[in-house]
Order: sequence, then C-alpha cells, then structure tokens
Amino acid sequence: MAIKRMDHIGVVVEDLAAAKAFYFELGMELVGETTVSGPWVEGVSGMPGVVADISFLRTPDGHGQLELTTYRTPLATTLEPSAPPNTLGIRNLMFVVDDVQDTVARLKAHGGELVGTVEEHSPGLHFCYLRGPQGVIVALAEE
Repeated sequence: MAIKRMDHIGVVVEDLAAAKAFYFELGMELVGETTVSGPWVEGVSGMPGVVADISFLRTPDGHGQLELTTYRTPLATTLEPSAPPNTLGIRNLMFVVDDVQDTVARLKAHGGELVGTVEEHSPGLHFCYLRGPQGVIVALAEE
C-alpha cells in the first residue's frame, strides 16, 4: 500500500479572518469554508462537544493546500507562539515567491515578523523565515 498524495497541512488559529488575510496576501486562494460538529468529528478528534470553523486555501498552482481551523468549543490551547526554528515538530511552511522583499513587506502589514534576516543562500536565491499567524514560521524563497 502506498500514499496516494498529501492532501493538506492544518493550522489551528485564534483569529480565522486575520489568518486568512495573511495567507491571501501571500497569494493563496480560498477553496471553501465549513463548520464541523457532531458525532463524527467528536469521534475523530476525541473532543466531546467540538465545534470548529474551517477555511481551506490553496496555492495558485493548485498543488498546496492549507486548512485553517478555529475552535469555538473547546477553546484551543497554545504552545509558545514564538518557539524558535529548532523546536521539535512542524516548524515551517515553505513558499517560493516572485520577490522576497516585497512579500515580506506585504506580510508585515498583516502581522508577519522576520525571524532573522533575508539572506542570499546562493547566487540569485534569496531566503528568509517570517513568523505568521499563531507563530507558524513561513519560509520564503525567491529563485
């Protein structure tokens, strides 16, 4: 048995509207939105009484999908939102962009903060880490 595909990455956020605005500014597109509750989601999540609002976004090429979820009940818990890049677990979402400097400037207007600096990794390849909603590190590369 083999994996057919990776479907999406899920990120739990406190403010769904602000998180969508951040990722829309990055260039992602809304695919759909829903609210989930009831026995099936309670069973899958192991959380009685769960109610969650979900927005699905995708990259312009249609290959990468992101699920943004906010929980009405039970309230979401949090880890340290400013955890460093070497913290165990999923630490970044990587996007290739047309212009790193322009993208950083636009995302800063939506609360994005550079983790370090924009660097030239090799001739013509600019790279940086930017902290986005809920402390998720968004890696940006310009080829």
